[in-house]
Amino acid sequence: MRGSPNGSATGIDSTRFRSVLSRFATGVVAITAIDPVSARPTGLAANSFTSVSLDPPLVAFCVAHTSTTWPALRTAGKLCVNILSEAQLAVSEQLARKGIDKFANIGWTESPGGTPIIDGAHAWIECTVEQEHLAGDHKIIVARVHDLAEHQDGTPLVFYRSTYGTFT
Repeated sequence: MRGSPNGSATGIDSTRFRSVLSRFATGVVAITAIDPVSARPTGLAANSFTSVSLDPPLVAFCVAHTSTTWPALRTAGKLCVNILSEAQLAVSEQLARKGIDKFANIGWTESPGGTPIIDGAHAWIECTVEQEHLAGDHKIIVARVHDLAEHQDGTPLVFYRSTYGTFT
């Protein structure tokens, strides 16, 4: 198949594709774990998170192939999905940056399974990777839930049209 001017083999303009999909509002989560090499907390921000199955309890999220944090999270064993609140915009932005101490000045406590629960998160979900699927420039991670809890109430952090916002 012939590629389009932007290099896409499908002929779909990537800028237009991103613009159209940005009109789907999503919540924001932080995927966290203890890095097995440094023994320090690490994490990444994601807005591609969903429930998959009630029986067994499964969730999924997507990670870019270029993520430098995913390899540490993947080898950690247990992960924690933190559902972020509106007040945690700076946390999301910090976890999205490359080449920094992801948890500098971020308060957290340990979950029953030993994963980082970020202070102020609405809820947390502790899980282990069940499957990884290659999908274009990302990996789809399916994870089995082992423990979870509501943590705090409040306004969720929302991502819409390539920017953060609030739920009104």
